Amino acid sequence: MTKAEAARQKKEARLQSEIERVEKMRAFERDIVQRAGGSGLICGIDEAGRGPLAGPVAAAAVILPEDLVLPYLNDSKKVTEKRREMLYDQIREKAAAWSVIMVPPGRIDEINILQATYEAMRQAVASLSVRPDVLVNDAVTIPGIDILQVPVIKGDAKCISVAAASILAKVTRDKYMKEMDTLYPAYGFAGHKGYGTKAHCEAIVENGPCPIHRRSFLGKILAQKGGPGAAGGKTEGNPDDFFEQGSCSGRETGMMAEEKAVRFLTDHGVTILERNFRDRDGEIDVIGDQDGTLVFFEVKYRGSGRWGDPSEAVTPEKQKTICRTALYYLYKTGRGTEIPVRFDVICVTERQIRWIRNAFPFR
Repeated sequence: MTKAEAARQKKEARLQSEIERVEKMRAFERDIVQRAGGSGLICGIDEAGRGPLAGPVAAAAVILPEDLVLPYLNDSKKVTEKRREMLYDQIREKAAAWSVIMVPPGRIDEINILQATYEAMRQAVASLSVRPDVLVNDAVTIPGIDILQVPVIKGDAKCISVAAASILAKVTRDKYMKEMDTLYPAYGFAGHKGYGTKAHCEAIVENGPCPIHRRSFLGKILAQKGGPGAAGGKTEGNPDDFFEQGSCSGRETGMMAEEKAVRFLTDHGVTILERNFRDRDGEIDVIGDQDGTLVFFEVKYRGSGRWGDPSEAVTPEKQKTICRTALYYLYKTGRGTEIPVRFDVICVTERQIRWIRNAFPFR
């Protein structure tokens, strides 16, 4: 056998392996929809851009034909940029229906990133040329939609339609951020796509925010420019440790806030399963059960409005740590990863408790 023949056979074997992998994703998607009592047209839903400091959040809805073969389709984060763009063109050309909606930074600041994400998802579904019978979502349940929804944790890596939606959402948003780089070259949007890299944060401190920055995401960064902790300013402590509770320490007040949150959750029908669950990576404040859904709660307290909303402290890095600890909890307790799971944030202030459901996805 010549080298050329060997290379051809290897390429064909790799392609066949990819086709089989993608067909397993299709079979998994069908099975999980059937087990949920669904049938008919399946629409995958996913988003891109919940965590960045700048730019819109994008949501895509995709209905794929039953017989469509799309080798190399996968979670957009597991695919190279070149492959993503190739798949982007194939999906748009061959999908039975597709839609991508972007919600701008101003709207994100107005209603918060979670509600903006839901808004983009609802509009993406409403913009489809045909009405789907079932929505398969990446880990969330979208409020305000009268279609059967099947949330799947890490659905973009398990379900063919969700993977297709993840590709459309990410490539669409990335293209937009590259365009914005030509308008605002000082920030490097083409490289980091608006995420909080060191270079991006330094550019914000040096130049201030531009029109596509999410002001509600920039509290700590802008504080370096002229607020507490800036050169010549008075440092009043980390916002996570700052409490206006007389002589109470940050730790004591944090425990008081947690007790308050637990009472609040219990009053609202949550069964508390665990508190302060730890592994070597981090800690989850409260773990509870609400109507059969396992919920991991992060409790955040702010005693002063000067530090912004408590939810701002649940950064993308913090979210990843919580998700890793949650995964450890699932395996330790033998629950697996197929049970319904949600990540919520409880915001405790001097005047109120606010419950943010589905605050972030399983990362």
